[in-house]
Amino acid sequence: MRPVVLKIGTVIHLRKEDEDVEEYKSRVVDLGDGFIMIDYPSHVETGKTIFLIDGTRLHATFTDELKMSYLFQTNVQGRRLAEIPMLQLAYEGDKSLVKVQRREFVRVEASVDVAVEVEATTLHLVSADISAGGLALNLPTIDTLQENMLVSLLVVLPFADRDIAYIRAKAKVVRVFEKEQRNLASLEFVELSKADRQQVIQYCFERQLQLKKKM
Repeated sequence: MRPVVLKIGTVIHLRKEDEDVEEYKSRVVDLGDGFIMIDYPSHVETGKTIFLIDGTRLHATFTDELKMSYLFQTNVQGRRLAEIPMLQLAYEGDKSLVKVQRREFVRVEASVDVAVEVEATTLHLVSADISAGGLALNLPTIDTLQENMLVSLLVVLPFADRDIAYIRAKAKVVRVFEKEQRNLASLEFVELSKADRQQVIQYCFERQLQLKKKM
C-alpha cells in the first residue's frame, strides 16, 4: 500500500467527538514525533476562530494529493505561540488512519442488538452490518420481514470507552435475501435525528479502528 503522509499545508476538518453538527477547519503548520501542529481552527460556516481546551477529543479528516480521504482520532495536547498561535494535536502517523469510502456513509460489520417494532410486535434481532444510512439484520426465517415494510427500530450501540447509546429510527425494509446460509434483511433509515445519525457515524468510525487493529 502506498504510504500516506500528512504534510505541512494539508487542510484538515475537525469535529468534537461528542458534538452533533459543528465542524471546524484548520491547516497543518508543523509536524513532530507523535503530534502535529495546526493553526487555530475556525468554524466552517461562520469563519469564527474557536478555542479548544487541552484534552478535547476530536475526529479529524483530510484528503491527500490523490484525492483519497482519511480520518483519525486525536486530542488537543497543548498550544504554542510563535509567528502564529498553534495547537498541538496527537497524531500516531499512518497506522492511525482509516480510509474513508467514496460514498456517503461507511458500512462496517457489526453485531449489535436491535429491537424491531412491526405490526404491534417487537422482534429482538442482531445486525450484520451498520452505517449511518441503514443496517442489515440477521433474520430467524426468510419471511420474518417483507420488502417495503416500514418498521421502528431501537439500536443499541456499545461504545468502547463510554456509555451505551440507544438510537431510535424509522426504517424501510429494502431487501430480504439469503447469503452464506443466513437470512438477511437490508433496511434504510427514513427517519433519524441528526444527533442519532452522528452517534452512528461515530460508532462506525470506532468499529473501523477495531477491525483494523485485528488485521
